[in-house]
Amino acid sequence: MCLANVVLGLIGDNIAESRAPVLHQLAGDLAGIDVRYDLLIPSALNQTFDAIFATASAERHGLNITLPYKERVVAKLQINDPLVRAMGAVNTVVFGGNGAEGFNTDHSGFMAVYRGALGDGAPGPVCLLGAGGVGKAIAFALLGLGARDIRLVEVDRPKAMALAGALKAAEPSLAITVSDDPADCVPGAEGLLNCTPLGMGGYGGTPLGPEWMGTAAWAFDAVYTPRDTVFLQDAAAAGLQTVSGYELFFHQGVHAFRHFTGCEVDEPALRKALTDAE
Repeated sequence: MCLANVVLGLIGDNIAESRAPVLHQLAGDLAGIDVRYDLLIPSALNQTFDAIFATASAERHGLNITLPYKERVVAKLQINDPLVRAMGAVNTVVFGGNGAEGFNTDHSGFMAVYRGALGDGAPGPVCLLGAGGVGKAIAFALLGLGARDIRLVEVDRPKAMALAGALKAAEPSLAITVSDDPADCVPGAEGLLNCTPLGMGGYGGTPLGPEWMGTAAWAFDAVYTPRDTVFLQDAAAAGLQTVSGYELFFHQGVHAFRHFTGCEVDEPALRKALTDAE
């Protein structure tokens, strides 16, 4: 049963340009639900993440969580999905009678993105740049899609090794490489995935130079502001099929809306409404 109205929010540090409020409000319009969706930036509110979360738990139906809080929030939540517990990152929180329940729609959203852009076949060898919150979700999504050769490039080796261990525990046949050097991971990879914040407005840069692009077949960037990052521009120039982080933004948002409201939304109509609102 759909809720008649919901009060939602997004907690994150670099979200002034986020289109999440627009997506959820437009989805609400299409579903006949009154949606309020606020950006909750700790520095702007002069509050800690913990204080904002505590207030939200009493005043809101749910939250989205983004960089850098997707891992930190896990300790506050009931997580019923063993896969989400294994990945150790949450981007969607629903407050209800049983407390705060955590979900990961980056995970389910990326699976939808991959199938929509690249088909139903299992991914070949992939190089994943970044083992933070979104990197964990996408690594487990790649595993669920059938990837059996995942190479992790991450400067924080303990973080990368923890993710590698969780992936290996979930799929013992997985071949996994961990390094801080692309030279150990890129050669022979069919897919290149940026799961770092590099390229996002406020960060700039790119996680991988154009000299690394030549042998892969496709590239995905989790960054969606801007939509066409330097990483994707370099990949396209090298002849790779590119998949924008906007697709992940869209699908994770649709899946989160479903958790928040209990309602489905007309996805083609929502896409058009988002485009018209730009």
